[in-house]
Amino acid sequence: MHGHEWDATDAAGTVPGGAPVRPEGHRIVPLATALLQDDGLILHWSEDAEALLGYSAEEAVGSYAAQLLADGSDRPEVLALLDEIMAGTGWSGVFPVRHRDGHRVELECRTYPIAGPAGTLLLLATGSDIRALHAIEADLAVLDGVFGRSPIGMAVYDTELRFVRLNEALARMNGVTIAGHLGRRISVVLPGINSVEIEQIMRQVLKTGKPVVDARSHGRVPGDPKHDRAWSASYFRLEDSTGQVFGVCSSIIDVTERFQAEARAARAQERLATIAEATARIGTTLDLQRTAEELIEAVVPRFADFATVDLLEPVLRGAEPAAIPADRTITLRAVAVGESYESGLAHAVDTVGEASEYAPDRSYTQCLRSGRPLLRSHVDAEVLRGLVASEDRVAPGIAAGIHSYLMVPLTARGMVLGGSEFIRMRNPEPFSDADVALAEELVARTALAIDNARLYRRERETALTLQRSLLPQEIHRTLGLEIAYRYLPSSVVSEVGGDWFDVVPLSCGRVALVVGDVMGHGIRAAATMGQLRTVARTLATLDLPPEQVLTRLDETASGIGEGQFATCICAVYDPLERTVQIAAAGHLPPVWVTPDGTASRIEVPPGVPLGVGGVAFESIEFTLPEGGMVTLYTDGLVERRGRDLDEGIDVLARTLSGPGRTLEESCDAVLRALVTDGTDDDIAMIMARVLPLPADRVATLPLTGGGRLPGKARRFTRATLDAWGLSALADYAELLVSELVTNALLHAEAPRRLRLFRDRVLTLEVADAGGPTPQLRPFAEQDEGGRGMFLVSELAQRWGSRLTRDGKVVWAELELPFGAS
Repeated sequence: MHGHEWDATDAAGTVPGGAPVRPEGHRIVPLATALLQDDGLILHWSEDAEALLGYSAEEAVGSYAAQLLADGSDRPEVLALLDEIMAGTGWSGVFPVRHRDGHRVELECRTYPIAGPAGTLLLLATGSDIRALHAIEADLAVLDGVFGRSPIGMAVYDTELRFVRLNEALARMNGVTIAGHLGRRISVVLPGINSVEIEQIMRQVLKTGKPVVDARSHGRVPGDPKHDRAWSASYFRLEDSTGQVFGVCSSIIDVTERFQAEARAARAQERLATIAEATARIGTTLDLQRTAEELIEAVVPRFADFATVDLLEPVLRGAEPAAIPADRTITLRAVAVGESYESGLAHAVDTVGEASEYAPDRSYTQCLRSGRPLLRSHVDAEVLRGLVASEDRVAPGIAAGIHSYLMVPLTARGMVLGGSEFIRMRNPEPFSDADVALAEELVARTALAIDNARLYRRERETALTLQRSLLPQEIHRTLGLEIAYRYLPSSVVSEVGGDWFDVVPLSCGRVALVVGDVMGHGIRAAATMGQLRTVARTLATLDLPPEQVLTRLDETASGIGEGQFATCICAVYDPLERTVQIAAAGHLPPVWVTPDGTASRIEVPPGVPLGVGGVAFESIEFTLPEGGMVTLYTDGLVERRGRDLDEGIDVLARTLSGPGRTLEESCDAVLRALVTDGTDDDIAMIMARVLPLPADRVATLPLTGGGRLPGKARRFTRATLDAWGLSALADYAELLVSELVTNALLHAEAPRRLRLFRDRVLTLEVADAGGPTPQLRPFAEQDEGGRGMFLVSELAQRWGSRLTRDGKVVWAELELPFGAS
């Protein structure tokens, strides 16, 4: 026979449904065994007997037990007990035994008489140290007390994560009996909690041996199926001294109140974070739709799974929204819609830009009328029917999973602007009163930003309308010159600029091209632009040369108000002479493109900006060949952050270079090259290309040599008009030409040239060597002269004169007959 170890689990038995439980640090008690003859001779001595009593097997076997283990005084008693045992069926009890070193060991003994070879009687004796047994019993009592009486839940699981033992506290906590747990896994016993996560943690503990403390679990248990609960659990692995793993042990505490407090604190923190983020995000622009989109971005998906912003029609027009009548339908237009996932709900609401009408009795309408939030914590078909604009939206909404709804009116400065809806589908939490307060805070910020955008939009539209009304409404066709232009307001929503351009038809087929830029932005800049453009147009029609136009404009700008400055460039083109005069007031140089496509700057004396005052301006004059092109522009075209002005002008010149494009194509190419991502400033640009002048539009008669020049001029005029099909004007034209030539003979040094020019009107002009410009002056009946210019004024639609480098020109215009051109 061989000795073996006996431990606490041998006494307590195995745990039902699993392997013996051997907690870390458990005690192992040696069990000594010996085999004796009927006379007490020791036949076998186990290793545990050696360890417990100190005698080796060599010393013990062959010795008599009474002599080896008992003192001399105890020996008779030992022999008597041995006789009694051999005569009976066995004995058990506590017996003192002498250790080899002389001290006594109290043994818990058991004896078993057994039959030996040839019918001899043998005695099997076992024994354990009584003190070790008492210690084990005390440990077991403590463990049983802790496990059975502990107020916290305790459980033991086998390696398959099945319950093998638990205490009554855990059974009460779960609302399931102890028997209902044993042999089953958590997912079976408690299907309403996050069992997958729990078992994953337990497998990790089994695998690594590292304990896990304060692992959270949550859900609903059979003992409280209507409320969510939360628990904190700690797990450690069960194994013996050899490292054999038997399972996992856990201790569990109900932390529902703490969990709820933490959840409330987390939700409060989330609300604060949402407000902080929304504050930084909402209202970053003065664009009404973008502001609505910023609200959607702030709440989806953090606060709601789906959200919309709808505005009343007057708000979108920039008008003041009126009170919502109690007996009328209202129309709202969707300006922003957002969702956290493809729910299908987008098909059941208005798309951006679409409008819906709400009857007076709808919950939505009543909510807007009251100005107070509308909360529906739980939504079913009947509730949804009262919220949507039409019945066909109910079924898609229910199918999408709507379970909670919140609508908050957009109210600013006491006016309702529209409404914002918040919907939850995947988020299982219904909207609460705290959510309503958060939504009101966010919507209030949004409403104020939207109202600011509305007010600004109205003001900007007013400014833009003013600005557009001050720009040319129609560009008149000019003979001998092809013109194309572009005007782009600033892409910055908050800016209205003062850029302008104009094409002013002048006498004798000439045209003035003017481009200007008032420094600054806003309505004041637009108003200043209008004043300067009007004055520039008036001055140009007075046949003033470009430098004088700018001088007078400078005086006007100085008189408008301090700090009102503008740059300007003025070019006057004469299609008959193909000459151009250009003067600049602090403006960027024009770009000239030759007929072969070579582009360069025109070096014009730069001058100073209008409004500086007291500075003279200079002009240059040169001849333009047929096919040449001039481009005038404002700095918004070429100026960008991080790019030098010269670099921008070079890009403009390179873009314009090369033949083969029409003016419209050239304008588009310039904008593509220079305006790639919007502009912070307005852009004004004019392109003008020289065209050949048709021969049947101009007739010239040199007024030189002898003879009667007035008669010669009259005959030339009638013959020309007959050839042009304008015989109906011949009589009037003859009289006008006769008076103009006669006036040149009397008051000028000498007439030089008569020229007839047919464009929008018939122009008759006489050039002379100089002298005073003709004036209308009063005359008496008896006066012999002074009636010539009076007759011209009466017969002509318009007349005037202008100075030239070698004299002056006096001209008169006649309207063409209907249908003539």
